[in-house]
Amino acid sequence: MSKTETHHFQAEIQQLLNIVIHSLYTDKEIFVRELISNAADACEKLRFNQSSGVVVYQAEVAPAIAVTTDDKAGTITITDTGLGMTHGELVENLGTIAHSGTKAFLKQLAEEKKPDVGLIGQFGVGFYSAFMVAKRVTVLSRSFAPDEQGWQWTSEGGGGYDLTPGADLPRGTKITLELKDDAKDFAQENTVERIIQRYSSFVPFPIELNSKRLNTVQAIWARNKNEIKEEEYNEFYTFVGHDHDKPLFRLHFSADAPLAIQALLFVPGKNFESMGMGRIDSEVNLYCRKVMIQAKAKGLFPEWLRFLKGVVDSEDLPLNISRETMQDTSLMQKLNKVLTGRLLKFLDEQSVKEAEAFEKFYVEYQRFLKEGVATDFTHKEALGKLLRFESSSLDKGKLTSLADYVKRMPAEQKEIFCLLTPNRAAAESSPYFEVFRERKWEVLFLFDPWDEFVMEHLHTFDGKPLKLAEKVDLNLSETKKEGALSEDAAKSLTQWLKESLGDKVGEVRVSQRLVESPAVVVDADKHMTASMRRMMKAMKQDSELAAPMKHDLEINPAHPIMARLDAMRQKDAPLAASVAEQILDNARVAVGLLEDPRTMLNRLNQLLEKVLTN
Repeated sequence: MSKTETHHFQAEIQQLLNIVIHSLYTDKEIFVRELISNAADACEKLRFNQSSGVVVYQAEVAPAIAVTTDDKAGTITITDTGLGMTHGELVENLGTIAHSGTKAFLKQLAEEKKPDVGLIGQFGVGFYSAFMVAKRVTVLSRSFAPDEQGWQWTSEGGGGYDLTPGADLPRGTKITLELKDDAKDFAQENTVERIIQRYSSFVPFPIELNSKRLNTVQAIWARNKNEIKEEEYNEFYTFVGHDHDKPLFRLHFSADAPLAIQALLFVPGKNFESMGMGRIDSEVNLYCRKVMIQAKAKGLFPEWLRFLKGVVDSEDLPLNISRETMQDTSLMQKLNKVLTGRLLKFLDEQSVKEAEAFEKFYVEYQRFLKEGVATDFTHKEALGKLLRFESSSLDKGKLTSLADYVKRMPAEQKEIFCLLTPNRAAAESSPYFEVFRERKWEVLFLFDPWDEFVMEHLHTFDGKPLKLAEKVDLNLSETKKEGALSEDAAKSLTQWLKESLGDKVGEVRVSQRLVESPAVVVDADKHMTASMRRMMKAMKQDSELAAPMKHDLEINPAHPIMARLDAMRQKDAPLAASVAEQILDNARVAVGLLEDPRTMLNRLNQLLEKVLTN
């Protein structure tokens, strides 16, 4: 008759069990992941011993993991054909904790009074998560050593456990959980399958649930990328990205310093956020040794990279004891910085190697990059290299980088000029563009309302300040045009215009930037642009904008309209005043600032009537 040994748990184990059962894990389903992870570790250790030439009991049996559920009996069983345990190892691993440093962990708990600190990799307490759902746990284990025998370990999670010799056991470990009444759902096959698919899909050993193989997709991020076929990458992307279209870009890399990282990242072919699906969440999952730690991991990448999909696996992660949250936030920040920097370098490389694909990427994801410029100081410079805009020096539809713009700058040009405009036609006819065209200086055309804030945050590129065209104080070449008003006549006209227009304008002055336009309006606030005012008004964030916006007016003394207006104001002051108001509204229209055209149209009709009458 077999002799049963009764052992008492160490006091620390009883304390630990109480913590695990009542307050450690936020989700009871974690026990499946923990037990499968332990089984995978046992299989890995067996494989290492075999490769080292150690004699192994039942060497012909391959390392694998099997899970069975019995909803009638209310049990779940997890079996591995791994290393197995001897009598002494069962006592040491499942009955005592001095070897694992858990006393220090419990001391830390007592000092900090926090039930959620400590590292599972350091303290190895995942096995005890079984007692969250089990009223009784039975472990059958037989060591890989040929001269050892099998043992049965049994506990109800109270004061101790029983050890009994087990005859003719196969190599490995079999853990059976008799589930509590409120945990019987874990005896349902579909429940367990969902949990395994979520957390353990990439465990590197076969996992079968009730004789059905579950983990059929490999953790290809851990393989050499030169050995992986394109079809395998696409299959993996479909699995992790839930997207049957091919990705636009793929980045597969590993690093040893400053952190051990294996990452496989994908850029989807379409921007799901622009498809009416609302703000998306990152779909990059965080793994440690092929076991998922966090789905859609928060903090792994900055928010503006939330369009990415894929996996990141790092052995260096100090995980808290439940593996559910990161403990070392400074290390998580370092991981974020390394991953983001590597991705930005990759995108910059692709912009040269795969220019056409990068242009597609930019069309889909430019808003995310611009969000990054405005919110991420650390990566602002690298993001600036990825921005693309139309240019006055290129054909319509062609985009240029800031770096290429700088290469084309003449020696005397010290700034990068940008013009905020709704489209190219408006840009090329804008009064703000005239001085640049006359001086043959290139201007970037910014069509996106976000671009103004992007340029404000980017501020400089390659040491060159970024300047909005409407704010640049540039003069035309010193060539006196025929028919232009004299300096005194022009000054007199500006004074009269100010008196005539009154509060409708701020200052009125002679312009040094106009070539073809009779007049232009500029914002009186040096820090405010027309685009910014339009956006603020649309957002109703400035109560003062309920009233008509006041701008300064600059006139072109060489334009025929100004010469004739100067003559008219002395002959027919009322008519000249109406023309002055029309010139102001025309200037507002030219830069998209006229809010209500009704008054202007009535005046225009009256002017037409007078012209036709005469």
